Amino acid sequence: MNKGRLEAFSDGVIAVIITIMVLEFKAPHGVEATDLLPLLPTFLTYVLSFIIVGIYWVNHHNFFQLIKKVSGGLLWANLHLLFWLSLVPFTTAWMGENHFVLWPVVTYGLNLLGCAIAYTIMTLAALRVHGANSEIAKAIGRDRKGKISVIIYVVAIISAFVSPMISCALFLVVALIWFVPDQRIERIMN
Repeated sequence: MNKGRLEAFSDGVIAVIITIMVLEFKAPHGVEATDLLPLLPTFLTYVLSFIIVGIYWVNHHNFFQLIKKVSGGLLWANLHLLFWLSLVPFTTAWMGENHFVLWPVVTYGLNLLGCAIAYTIMTLAALRVHGANSEIAKAIGRDRKGKISVIIYVVAIISAFVSPMISCALFLVVALIWFVPDQRIERIMN
């Protein structure tokens, strides 16, 4: 299969995910600026999720710049990532509408952990296709950012039982770690 089809499909799914997230917003019934205040948790959750999905899209795009061959395993690994990303609108809405309480925050954290693990599996599938001496292998290296992200997500999930807001801060930390596109891949591309 041509990698362009995989990229186009992934781009389409991610575009739908972002669209679904914004459609979760319900307009307030009042006409005053203060009528927007109850929407603040939903809006903040949307912004965080938009950034996270955007980060996955940017890194997915950069990652596939190095892909030369696509295997069945890589297709399934990519689909696995898209599955976890497709749950983000649901967990975003649940967490935002319930003002960052325990179980919605835990569920959101589990969703983000699923995304991170799926991305790692996708990189491993690409390594299997391209080999240990490939540009992909050089770009991924030890994947410290990926491993650190998984650890922070696990800590965030556990922290929710102490304070859901600590968890949300940790979700933001992971987003900040990845906000700048993966330099390892950009170095190899250049």
